Amino acid sequence: MKTIDELLADGVSGKRVFVRADLNVPLADGTITDDGRIRAVLPTIKALVDAGAKVVVASHLGRPKGAPDPAFSLLPAAERLGELLDAPVAFAQDTVGPAAHDAVDGLQPGQVAVIENLRFNPGETAKDDTERGEFADRLAALADVYVGDGFGAVHRKHASVFDLPKRLPHYAGYLIATEVGVLKKLTEDVKRPYVVALGGAKVSDKLAVIDQLLGKADRLLIGGGMAYTFLKAKGHEVGISLLQEDQIPVVTEYMERAEKQGVELVLPVDVLVSREFPDLKTKAPADYTVVDADKIPADQEGLDIGPKTRELYASKLADAATVFWNGPMGVFEHPDYAQGTAAVAQALVDSNGFTVVGGGDSAAAVRTLGFDENAFGHISTGGGASLEYLEGKTLPGLAALED
Repeated sequence: MKTIDELLADGVSGKRVFVRADLNVPLADGTITDDGRIRAVLPTIKALVDAGAKVVVASHLGRPKGAPDPAFSLLPAAERLGELLDAPVAFAQDTVGPAAHDAVDGLQPGQVAVIENLRFNPGETAKDDTERGEFADRLAALADVYVGDGFGAVHRKHASVFDLPKRLPHYAGYLIATEVGVLKKLTEDVKRPYVVALGGAKVSDKLAVIDQLLGKADRLLIGGGMAYTFLKAKGHEVGISLLQEDQIPVVTEYMERAEKQGVELVLPVDVLVSREFPDLKTKAPADYTVVDADKIPADQEGLDIGPKTRELYASKLADAATVFWNGPMGVFEHPDYAQGTAAVAQALVDSNGFTVVGGGDSAAAVRTLGFDENAFGHISTGGGASLEYLEGKTLPGLAALED
């Protein structure tokens, strides 16, 4: 895989460089609530700007249905990028139409343009190779060189991720190079003890990675909504907690495998429960109680790990040489149910090992809860991409860059 350093060494002054970034930032009423993904691509964009390239930045945002939708416009991300670069950033209101060509044609060396949300064009996500290829051809007309730096999208076989690199000289940006380097530390010659903390809502989202980690990790700590399927598999009442009953046989098999293979699989010993899901808008105080994990009332829902579990998980992370964490321990968006997630984050901060926050909600939680990002070994920009890499899957965006 060629890197941006090789591109810069060859010289890019005056060349149109297409940067496939991941500007898929969370928005609330048009306002960015977490700009971490924009900041993550800055080193690549700044290096190209300093080298005199004409930089064309492209990304998706959300899941529009193949047509323009103002709710998913990249304009807020383009404006934030301009603020972070402290320089004007042109914005094109289409992807491959007249506005995009005008914006790119108007660039001087060292300037940046952002084109509109790639998913406004159905060719970006088309399953048909021909339709995707036609859109990639139109994108290729905007550039001379391709730089892939949208790690959060490399697990998607989309036109700008998979097909476009085949049509232009292509290189990996700094973010992708860093992400791949980190993931190799989690899969090749791992320093032990290797502890993995998994949370989030659905156990089905994590089954494949658990399957792989049972042969690699020393300990698996399970929290979040997915924990209740494990607790149910052990015969415990879980009330109205999140439950994927159809996954109980698989979860039971994994617990048996963990025991046979000597992998310590740790479940919550106590939880915070309530009859009502919290109001995440007003964040009004929640009415909850703490109960043992095997004594959840039938009419209540588990919403966070309890204080004993927080202490237990911190102790299981304390001696780790390598830690991978993906998924919150509870409904961290509400302050009364953020303590479990905060406890895991603090345990990573206190660790002397190599700590990786695996993107998605975990990365958002770290920032929301006020942790210093530099206190972690690495905060990934791609939750789904990270998990699929750890599952051993071939990621289309990385494969395209390796050709």
